[in-house]
Amino acid sequence: MRSARLTLALDTGALTLPPEGRIAVYRPRIGDDLSVLPRDRVTVITGFKPDHDHFAGVYAVTPAPPYAVAIVCLPRAREAARALIAQAAAEVAPGGVIVVDGQKTDGIDTALKDLRGRVDLSESLSKAHGKLASFAAGLDLSDWAARPRQIEGGFQTLPGVFSADGPDRGSVLLAAALPAKFGGKVADLGAGWGYLARAILTHAGVKRLDLVEAEADALACARVNITDERARFHWADATTFRPETLLDAVVMNPPFHFGRAADPGLGAAFIQSARRMLAPSGSLWLVANRHLPYDAALSAAFLEHREVAGDSAFRVIHAIKPIRAKP
Repeated sequence: MRSARLTLALDTGALTLPPEGRIAVYRPRIGDDLSVLPRDRVTVITGFKPDHDHFAGVYAVTPAPPYAVAIVCLPRAREAARALIAQAAAEVAPGGVIVVDGQKTDGIDTALKDLRGRVDLSESLSKAHGKLASFAAGLDLSDWAARPRQIEGGFQTLPGVFSADGPDRGSVLLAAALPAKFGGKVADLGAGWGYLARAILTHAGVKRLDLVEAEADALACARVNITDERARFHWADATTFRPETLLDAVVMNPPFHFGRAADPGLGAAFIQSARRMLAPSGSLWLVANRHLPYDAALSAAFLEHREVAGDSAFRVIHAIKPIRAKP
């Protein structure tokens, strides 16, 4: 979808790339086709580790501003979208081009409306259920830049991270259901900005806690929120992460959306990942929405699992006896 708009814009002259200079593409997602752009000039900038790793095999991924062109792939959250546009405006050389592209379902109409009050925005190009427009770099949009937010409990968050206004209901239920004592080595998969990690570290027995988080902004917040020397921070995809040694416990509130689309397969992949990293005596503590079909994935990964807490919307599950993979 994104490639269709970029191709149309270049073919019709709505967008003209300068003959030289780096082209920054901010936060493209797996599945976005950037081949219409000159590969040797593209730098992909994203804080989401699976996307970063996907594009790293083809494009430069180390930021090196200033850029001649920026293409902003619009995120869904309005504050996060503004912050990304502000970042591009700060990193593109004056006179360069900033392109804003997004789906209608991701709020592109709102973003372009916000921009029209600030910059001389081109006429928008519509295709494939989305829009693209551009403006010349050089104006100060720093008032849109991402700024840390202090929330209840003394936690710091940033725009666009999951549950930025406070801990989500599922995590609160899971924290309350955790055992009085853990084994020494624990992992928090999809640790976010550190709510569950702080709760885990208050329990007896914890000697090491691996916080595994794919979103760099969330992990940066976790580093601020969790100062305990037992904590280790990993910018990593929880579905492929491998700890140094097998663990005594895994705690997680896994995501179940990819973009706007619900994808229970993500949670199932988290469950399989937990199975692989747990010692034979290890256990999983999981919270999930009641409607998510995780029972089959749990049965395939653990010999026993049961609901230990919950409410009308969520269930907290304790799983034990991870099934060893066949050689």
